[in-house]
Amino acid sequence: MWRNRSYLLRVFLNVLLVGVFVGWGLGYYYVDLLQKLEAYTYDLRLNMTMPGGVDKRVVILDIDEKSLRDEGHWPWPRDRIAKMIELLFDKHEIDVLGFDMVFAEADRSSGLQQLQALANNQLYHVPQFRRQVQMLQPLLDYNRRFAMSLRDKRVVLGYYFDHDPERTAPGVGALPQPILTREEIEGFKLGAADATGYTGNLANLQEHAMGAGYYNASPLVDKDGVFRRFSLVQMYQGQLYEGLSLAMARLAFREPGIRLIYDGDPSDPLALEAVEFAGRTIPVDAEVGALVPYRGKQGSFPYLSATDLLNDRVPEGLLQDAIVLVGATAPGLMDLRNTPVQDIYPGVEVHANLIAGMLDGNVKQQPPYSEGLEFIALVLVGLVLMIVLPRCNPLQALMLFVGMLVVIILINLYAWQRNLVLPLASLLILATILFVLNMSYGFFVESRGKRLITRVFGQYVPPELVAEMAVNPAAFSLEGENRELTVLFSDVRDFTSISEGLDPKELTQLMNEYLTPMTHIIHRHRGTIDKYIGDAVMAFWGAPVPEKEHPRLALLAALDMLTSVEELRKEFAARGWPQITIGIGLNTGNMTVGNMGSEFRKSYTVMGDAVNLGSRLEGLTKNYGAYLIVSDSTRQAVEDIAYRELDLVRVKGKREPVAIYEPLGLENELSDEQRDCLSCYHQALSDYRQQRWQQAQQGFEHLLEKDGDSKLYRLYLERCQQFIERPPPRDWDGVFTFTTK
Repeated sequence: MWRNRSYLLRVFLNVLLVGVFVGWGLGYYYVDLLQKLEAYTYDLRLNMTMPGGVDKRVVILDIDEKSLRDEGHWPWPRDRIAKMIELLFDKHEIDVLGFDMVFAEADRSSGLQQLQALANNQLYHVPQFRRQVQMLQPLLDYNRRFAMSLRDKRVVLGYYFDHDPERTAPGVGALPQPILTREEIEGFKLGAADATGYTGNLANLQEHAMGAGYYNASPLVDKDGVFRRFSLVQMYQGQLYEGLSLAMARLAFREPGIRLIYDGDPSDPLALEAVEFAGRTIPVDAEVGALVPYRGKQGSFPYLSATDLLNDRVPEGLLQDAIVLVGATAPGLMDLRNTPVQDIYPGVEVHANLIAGMLDGNVKQQPPYSEGLEFIALVLVGLVLMIVLPRCNPLQALMLFVGMLVVIILINLYAWQRNLVLPLASLLILATILFVLNMSYGFFVESRGKRLITRVFGQYVPPELVAEMAVNPAAFSLEGENRELTVLFSDVRDFTSISEGLDPKELTQLMNEYLTPMTHIIHRHRGTIDKYIGDAVMAFWGAPVPEKEHPRLALLAALDMLTSVEELRKEFAARGWPQITIGIGLNTGNMTVGNMGSEFRKSYTVMGDAVNLGSRLEGLTKNYGAYLIVSDSTRQAVEDIAYRELDLVRVKGKREPVAIYEPLGLENELSDEQRDCLSCYHQALSDYRQQRWQQAQQGFEHLLEKDGDSKLYRLYLERCQQFIERPPPRDWDGVFTFTTK
């Protein structure tokens, strides 16, 4: 009976949850979080499927910092703009030119107005002056020259629509002819933004240009501030005007007009499906907004500095038949957008993406029937999961859940590749919540897994790592596997003589006082204790919890162990105990790790040549008078530590020589004196390996005088003397071979 009640309760909760999502899908209420997640999945799909590369059909003529530096601050004199237009069309033979800017004010930079004022007033009695002014007028009337340069060229000017409801002034400058008049859209209902005013170009300029398009679409910026859509047309005083990108694409196709396509009654704004021109169908939503088909991050279209054009530094043929957009990326002029592909994105490149999308006919569509599809999909997904999940064991439920997610994503991506944008986030969230809800009882199984992990690994690894492992017990196994790890061996020197001077109780107490802080240090650095071998400690890093920084953590732990031993000496001296010193060996390499042993007893340990080398390195610390020796592989993995290369050795059991190093501490913490000694030492070692015995001997003697007592320097002095008396063979490789462990 309890099981039936539990099952019915789970079914009831499932039905309730599905009902909540279906209500949202039908539009009965608005959930801001779901809307944000839907926008996020749209951005994710867009970034995953962007074609990338550079589309050379659309070129951005950039008013950049270089141009401002060479040509002066903006705005430039209109004769310079006229020169740009003439160069683009007459020399470089471009196809269409568009301005992502507005020329709303007259240019008075030539000084013509001042000359005319002088001719009409103070110098009116000087006929020669008045004649000169009249002759200069055609040259100095930059506005007229700019207007004349537009004549008979496929140029689209930019302008700005205002949507402030409190605006009272009708507009500044001149508007182009509407793309659709009141008569042409009579009976049509549009959700297009209704502008309250505008900032247009000078009437003379607008009269000579072939077209104009607005470059702003602020009403269509999504609630999260991301620019995903651009309105192809906007309404002003009952007439429709086209955007800059639409005007340029239409001009490129030599198309005089557009047509609105409805799927149903034109009096229903929701029935609007597309804008058609030149055989191209551009999908739009009810607000006549088209999804911008971003090609990639900034730089998806060629950028050409305007000053290079003006100074004839553009290669021939680069701009032939191109569609050119004039825009600005210089600080203070740049029109910045927050887009799905980049937080700071030039507005002029948004227009370039739209133009390219119209040329290719690959603008994505969010069809009106998407809400109906979402409702059907939510019901189907909800029914399948809420009926099947309660009957599944955890593994079956996981497989069903993952399979459902894969099917949802694949269907959605299939539609996406065919330029259909269908809802995704609501389905994924519904499936996820249903899975979590139905698997909530799994915490019992999880608790059992946590207890197992704690029992098996609690004696090896620190509690915080056990807690991490307990989150996902199935991810950790006792089975043997091969991994790159770092192993540490430490040993108390002269432990036999120490133990002989203490009674068993004191010896036990001393070892506990020593091993406890050593264990804390290893655990604090996320290490795993392998075993205690009398006075020796064996530990490793990188298992059972994978750790990318295992060489660094192991080395820092070793340095802390040496520091801790220094502090222990003071405590032991106060108790009358003998002083202790330790040697530590570290090696990084591939090792076999797992639960190993016999049927009577097993332990989680590491094995392999790399482990044996770590043990050998600990033994070598006595030979070189070092407390810590690491292998070359560990040294290469931890680069911010200063090292002293001790030797090239061939340890017992290995044929290949190994470079061994003594870590001295963090590189940025070495004193100048330490750096000088290290430099002198490496020079002496270099002389030694190149068989310059006299120079090497002098170097080590100098170091010995500065250090006072160094077993390492004395070792090399003895070798130099031996080689001076009995030189090695010609093929001597500088390697010292150890025959004992």
